[in-house]
Amino acid sequence: MHFVIIGGDAAGMSAASRAKRLDPSLQVTVLEQSFDVSYSACGMPYNIADADRSIEDLVVRKAEVFRQKQQIDVRLGHRAEAIDPVRRIVTGSSRQGTTFQLEYDRLLIATGARPIMPKIPGYNLEGVMCLKSLEEGRAIKEFLFQNKVRKTVIIGMGYIAMEMAEALRNRNMEVAMVKPRPALLPWMDPQLSNTIKETLESNQVKLYPGYTIEKIEKTGNFLRVLCQDELCLEGEMVLMAIGVTPNSRIASNAGLALSVNKSISVDKQLRTSDPQIFAAGDCADAFHIVSGQKVWIPLALRANRAGWAVADNVCGKSTKLHGVAGTAVFKVFDLQVARTGLTREQAREAGFNPVTVTISTRSRAHGHPGANIIKVHMIGDSRTGRLLGAQMVGQEGVAHRINAAAVALHASMSVADFVQTDLAYAPPFGPVWDPLLTAANQLLKKM
Repeated sequence: MHFVIIGGDAAGMSAASRAKRLDPSLQVTVLEQSFDVSYSACGMPYNIADADRSIEDLVVRKAEVFRQKQQIDVRLGHRAEAIDPVRRIVTGSSRQGTTFQLEYDRLLIATGARPIMPKIPGYNLEGVMCLKSLEEGRAIKEFLFQNKVRKTVIIGMGYIAMEMAEALRNRNMEVAMVKPRPALLPWMDPQLSNTIKETLESNQVKLYPGYTIEKIEKTGNFLRVLCQDELCLEGEMVLMAIGVTPNSRIASNAGLALSVNKSISVDKQLRTSDPQIFAAGDCADAFHIVSGQKVWIPLALRANRAGWAVADNVCGKSTKLHGVAGTAVFKVFDLQVARTGLTREQAREAGFNPVTVTISTRSRAHGHPGANIIKVHMIGDSRTGRLLGAQMVGQEGVAHRINAAAVALHASMSVADFVQTDLAYAPPFGPVWDPLLTAANQLLKKM
């Protein structure tokens, strides 16, 4: 049997490796349009922050290792361009200008997501960059070095935008951030997002939310981002960090069903509307374990887990994935920001009757030195008593603490049940009443 995989990053290479472990006789071919496979995309902002560190440090495993140790046919620089589900053929071209045609028995689409590049005038000027692939990471690092960049403008204020703001400030560059929407993080409780805003501003990041970008133009060595109300921001580099969108065009052109945000629709076994074709990673949708509805939330763990599940199903080991809670964490200078589950608005749209509470407490026990403030926003359903979601910000104790709430969501726990959980306590790590338990206690009073 020939198992063909389109895309050689997290989902694709996880599927390839596991399939060969389960069935060494299986013929596995991976088509990757770039020249990189299996790298830590999430580590790129932190790598860019260090001018002396090689971007190649992020490569987990080179293509040659997959070829030699597992006999996986990894074809770099090969772009899949069309799928014929009836004949079970993938066609495409290589960067050398040749074309190819490949027959498959089972196919995995693991094409990931691509950066959103709004077609504003000047978006394609030299120095206007984006960050999604390792190739783009290399290009940014080389551009910063070659052009001795001192000022940058970031369009967008999401996860990657904030991580890159920190990375560039760590290299002593001036950073300005601008976006059309007025809210810094529209999904987050305002009390928590204000903490992030204060952190960015205290680190000399200039914020301009609520400004429509009209065009980008080149003036000498500088790029000028021209916005409404005559706002003009200048820098040697402009980073587009508005967000990403599923790379699903090849699936759509093949007649496969699409879902939320034009992601590829899959069932719990990762099968598409064609039972011989699977999809996994940032190009595919998932079920939300709280709402039960289809969602598109690009997550690294989901991509790797989904790749494994596809390999299991291709090799005859029936495997289903329950879904995602949307658990995420990111760092903004010395601040940890985390979330899991639904927001109030998402809960209402899913048919719940949400109630919320926001609390501020200490990261360590009273009297223990070094304590910082942790803010927790928690959402529950007043009809069923079910825990629906949580958000947290703080300088310590946030990144891993959010996992307790995520597990509670996967277990469909009520707020009352969560209040009774036996969480660990020691003065250096938290107060007797963990911040999550304090929030749950307060939420319970409102339900």
